[in-house]
Amino acid sequence: QVQLVESGGGSVQAGGSLRLSCAASGFTFSSYWMGWFRQAPGKEREGVAFIYTQSSSTYYTDSVKGRFTISQDNAKNTLYLQMNSLKPEDTAMYYCARSTYGAVRWWAAASEYKYWGQGTQVTVSS
Repeated sequence: QVQLVESGGGSVQAGGSLRLSCAASGFTFSSYWMGWFRQAPGKEREGVAFIYTQSSSTYYTDSVKGRFTISQDNAKNTLYLQMNSLKPEDTAMYYCARSTYGAVRWWAAASEYKYWGQGTQVTVSS
């Protein structure tokens, strides 16, 4: 079955960096949309960064453009999120997700993603 396991979260000071990893199994990694979402306490889940693994095309929400980079390693079936210049407002639980199908109508919509990891906490202090 499909499994997504995130790692790499932690606590850093503002301006610091973290790299999140998502180990995927149970499906052909290079055939779906993969994304990182985050959810802060009391807030809705927000799409952060997305990649179409077949072409490696990437998309980002405006608040992380230029600071975060999503990437994939097909040989390791692993998705990454490199986060630089972290800000306190980046504090959230971060989730890796896989699209339900190979195509999506809107890459940032959580409803397009059926499979989710358990999440990894990122805390940025000022």
